[in-house]
Amino acid sequence: MRKFKFVEELSGLPSPMNISVWWSGGSILGMLLGVQLITGLFLSMHYASDILISFDSVIHIMRDVPSGWMFRLLHSNGASFFFIFLYLHLGRGLYYQSYLTQSKTWSAGVSIFLLSMATAFLGYVLPWGQMSFWGATVITNLLSAIPYWGSYLVEWVWGGFSVGQATLNRFFSLHFILPFVIAMLVLAHLIFLHEKGSTNPLGHNYHINKIPFHPYFTYKDVVGFMFVLLCLIGVSAYFPYSMSDPENFIFANPMVTPTHIQPEWYFLFAYAILRSIPSKLGGVIALVMSIIILYFLPVGLANMNVPSSFNITYQVVFWVLVTDFALLTWLGACPIEDPYLGLAQPLTVLYFLCFPALVYSSSMLMKK
Repeated sequence: MRKFKFVEELSGLPSPMNISVWWSGGSILGMLLGVQLITGLFLSMHYASDILISFDSVIHIMRDVPSGWMFRLLHSNGASFFFIFLYLHLGRGLYYQSYLTQSKTWSAGVSIFLLSMATAFLGYVLPWGQMSFWGATVITNLLSAIPYWGSYLVEWVWGGFSVGQATLNRFFSLHFILPFVIAMLVLAHLIFLHEKGSTNPLGHNYHINKIPFHPYFTYKDVVGFMFVLLCLIGVSAYFPYSMSDPENFIFANPMVTPTHIQPEWYFLFAYAILRSIPSKLGGVIALVMSIIILYFLPVGLANMNVPSSFNITYQVVFWVLVTDFALLTWLGACPIEDPYLGLAQPLTVLYFLCFPALVYSSSMLMKK
């Protein structure tokens, strides 16, 4: 009976009765991660990690493998769905200040975010299309900005003097392994979450007016699973390439540079930040810090914070950050020219100012 102890603890976990639909994001992300693991395992059985035939192997999966088209489209569109709900989940944590009351849970979540971005980038290279090749070339070349060791790091990542066969082999291996590392981090994320329990819109963790997780919230999660799966299947069936770059349907050609190189939509905000800094090294540092800065949010005054539901200043700063994020995402898809480049620079500064403003505004009322 001990093997069912974890299930019993999970089902009987005291959960705040006033949490809303926004708290279903974590469960939906777990479901989408499962979809990515299952479809990815299937695709790995038919994918060929060879620069000469990898592009054709993807076509073979779509045309010749039974239900291969479905698994491939669910996997590619599932990545976009995963990041949609990942950003929503992070936004909910920011809005309700989860980083102050559950610092370990927050840090594990940011680590999942970082590894998810790395995994998605590696997977984007595998079809070996035109944008895959040049995206890999541009992003890996950023390592050359590191003083002294940059050029050696680039050659080490490439496995040679250019993006080629060794690079594809490495990217495929890492893309296969990292999702399982993410799954272990998800387990750690859940363990940390269960130490204090879920937060709620009022911003406290008191064990008052709580109800068991099952059946009240499991039913809500099942409804969320069904809705998101139906949306994913619908997009994959009727709009299969709505979130794909047309350039990536062309076989990689190292001799022809695309007119406008850009990553997938979920990287565009960081790409806009990178391009807005004139210095290459400065751009790389800003790119990394755009994610790493999330680790520093728990340094706020956790015992003196004012819940966001009662803090208008905090809400204003949060929605400024959301607007800034959306604008940077749009600018990341725009050409590297004025007025887009000039607009991205103040928005980059605003992006980094919003985070200390969030921490300050969460406790400034208490200081008064």
